[in-house]
Amino acid sequence: MPASIEPAVPANAGFPADTAAQDRIYSQVAAEYAAPLARLIRAHEADPALQADLRQEIHLALWRSFASFDQRCSLRTWVYRVAHNIAATHVLRSRRRKVDLLVSLDEIDVAAEGDVGAELDAARVLQRLNELIQNLKPLDRQLMILHLEGMAADEIAEIAGISSANTHTKLHRIRQVLAAKVNAGDQP
Repeated sequence: MPASIEPAVPANAGFPADTAAQDRIYSQVAAEYAAPLARLIRAHEADPALQADLRQEIHLALWRSFASFDQRCSLRTWVYRVAHNIAATHVLRSRRRKVDLLVSLDEIDVAAEGDVGAELDAARVLQRLNELIQNLKPLDRQLMILHLEGMAADEIAEIAGISSANTHTKLHRIRQVLAAKVNAGDQP
């Protein structure tokens, strides 16, 4: 956590004391976490118009949440928890509106893309990986996104609300399945 946020929070005071403090903390968080939040949004929503809606929902929820932030976890954990909860709610709402349902890890269907061998460049592999991640169930998607953001499994467990052991197991399984699907190409 950057030192610039720490002085804004007195050790024995509520967080934040007023809307000015709430605005100040939100501004700092919005600037510091802009890139990770953008990646989280892209991972949860493919449609650019709906990405803008989701971004707005997340930022509004973050600003509102700072009124009740009591520092029982790090600010980073708080930001990711709020953002992931809003994104998961967004996905579930979208899921209800769509005919296509999300699939489990074992049911991910790799769409035909031609030869996925050595001819694929890094950008295309990354695009394919993003598509696969978007097809994961919300919890699996959340775990993978946080893992790709470089978070430790213990932090991910705290954000997702599951045990550390379960987080390690799920991450290992998700990585194996995604690697197999990316490497398999068109093959069943």
